[in-house]
Amino acid sequence: MLKSMTGFGRAEKMFDDFEVKVNLKSVNHRYMDASIRMPKYYTFAEDKIRQATAKYISRGKIEIFISVDRIEGSGKTIAIDKDVAKNYIDALRTLVEFGIENDVKISTISQYHDIFKIESDEEDEERITAMLLEVFSAAAEDFVNMRIEEGKNMEKDILSHLDILAEKLSQVELRYPQIVEEYRNRLKGKILEVLEDKNIDEARIVTEVAIFAERTDIGEETVRLHSHIKEFRKALQTDQPIGKKLDFMIQEMNRETNTMGSKANDVEISKIIVDMKSEIEKIREQIQNIE
Repeated sequence: MLKSMTGFGRAEKMFDDFEVKVNLKSVNHRYMDASIRMPKYYTFAEDKIRQATAKYISRGKIEIFISVDRIEGSGKTIAIDKDVAKNYIDALRTLVEFGIENDVKISTISQYHDIFKIESDEEDEERITAMLLEVFSAAAEDFVNMRIEEGKNMEKDILSHLDILAEKLSQVELRYPQIVEEYRNRLKGKILEVLEDKNIDEARIVTEVAIFAERTDIGEETVRLHSHIKEFRKALQTDQPIGKKLDFMIQEMNRETNTMGSKANDVEISKIIVDMKSEIEKIREQIQNIE
């Protein structure tokens, strides 16, 4: 199962006193690189979020955006500064000396806002961390599902290119015996042209053709390339991150193809090799985006 390194996921949830939203997005990267953006008041949960991230992604540059909104009025209590209130009451009562009616009531005192203090409850870090992780996990699941879907499309494309590559390789294998025979005929024709008669040393021709066949033999390369294609298909079925492994395998496939082209020394095979390298390059471009 392939997973793309690019993806997006989001989740949000309303708790009793918090609303938490998490967004994730990732792009290609050689290693796993996670950046987390969240309110500074809740950075105590960052390490836990980072640890959880590693469970969902092994390669790629991922950005995590976390927003936490506290519901208005929640987590706050109102305290009364009794000393200040007493001072206000005493001061108001002294006004009676000026013949002012003493009508001090609670409504009167409540106008002096410095009597009241709004205090926030002490944050429960463990509880808040659990809430953040819950929403993060939901967003991460959404993120992974998207990467899997994209990976399926990539796998189909890669398999189609592998099919073409295998077909081209078969064409090379069919063509190779013909270039040996064509060399024999050319060699014999040149000797006839030089000697101007038919007294040809067939043994010498056989020897020269054998030397040519050995020098241009691409049997080992074709066998190894068939093996690489088979192993590549097999690797696509694994559930483990395989981007780096596939990158190495594609390099080996490219190397075998280049060697075949240089050893065969044939125009027709060279044309097929160009097509094969094109298919390998298309596969290489795809696997750059595989986790």
